[in-house]
Parts: sequence; C-alpha cells; structure tokens
Amino acid sequence: MRKQTPTTRLSPIRLTMLIAAFTIGAAMSGPARAAGTVVNVSLWDKGSNMPMATDSGYPATGKDMSKVTMGIAVSTDTVKAGEVTFEVLNSSADTVHEFILARLENPNSPLLYLTSEGKVDEDKADVHLGEVSELEPGKTGALRLDLKPGNYLLYCDIPFHFNAGMWTLFSVK
Repeated sequence: MRKQTPTTRLSPIRLTMLIAAFTIGAAMSGPARAAGTVVNVSLWDKGSNMPMATDSGYPATGKDMSKVTMGIAVSTDTVKAGEVTFEVLNSSADTVHEFILARLENPNSPLLYLTSEGKVDEDKADVHLGEVSELEPGKTGALRLDLKPGNYLLYCDIPFHFNAGMWTLFSVK
C-alpha cells in the first residue's frame, strides 16, 4: 500500500497575494532598488541625418560645444563614494550607443584617442572600469560598481561618437 503525501491547496486570494509578494520582492532586488546610489543616464543624439561634430571630444577646453550632435545626460553628476548603479537608456531613435565609465587620473589630460578609428584607445587607457555594451535604440542596461572618490568620464566609444560630444564628467566625493 502506497502512503499518500498530504498536499496543501491555496485559495485563489492567497495564491494572488503570494504571487504579488514574490513580484514585489523580485522588483525590489533589481538594479533600480539597489543599495547605494542610482544614476539615470540617457544616451542621446540629434538623429542619424545630422552631420556629426568632429572636434568635441574631452577635454572641451577651447572647443565650441554648442555644435555637439550627441551626448550623455545624467540625473546627477556627483555622488557619494560607494555602490553606484548606472541605469542607462539609449534615447536615440535610430543609432546604437554604448556607455563606458573611466577613471580620470588627471582631469586635464585627454584620453589616448585613435583618430583613424574615431575611438578612444581603451586597451592603453587602463582607466576603463566597466560598460554597458552596444544598446539598440530604446533599449536599457545597467552597470553597478563600487566607486572611490575621484573624477570619472562617462562616454560612448562607438566610432566617432566620442568626438561628436558623447561624453560627460562625473565626480565621486
């Protein structure tokens, strides 16, 4: 004779409450509810039919930044040291962008730029801390890091986007 194992049945209301609790718990553990600071990032451009600026890379000293055709907007440009989550949205209607975080040892020195490739030399920069790779238009991604006090550069290194103005400074206190 087989021994039967008792089963527990949940009422529809109790099952709905359990599913809701699980869903809320899962949402609370996602990047948007991460401990530390959340920085919302928008990767934007004026459209693929706009001519790209060609000399708007970092640093901007002496450059006419009013002509940039691409950029990075952040909800805040200064945060406290510790865990920081960058929630990144590609706001473009038709262009792929990426998000890279680099520590600036000397905020007055430019990153090594490969003019022929239209990119920062990430291999030799040795300041690259992380990235959200190629985001299609309208897509999102997140990058969570433990940041120390200092100066940082947020930028896109898709060819020729950096010199089109797609970078911004960021500080950790």
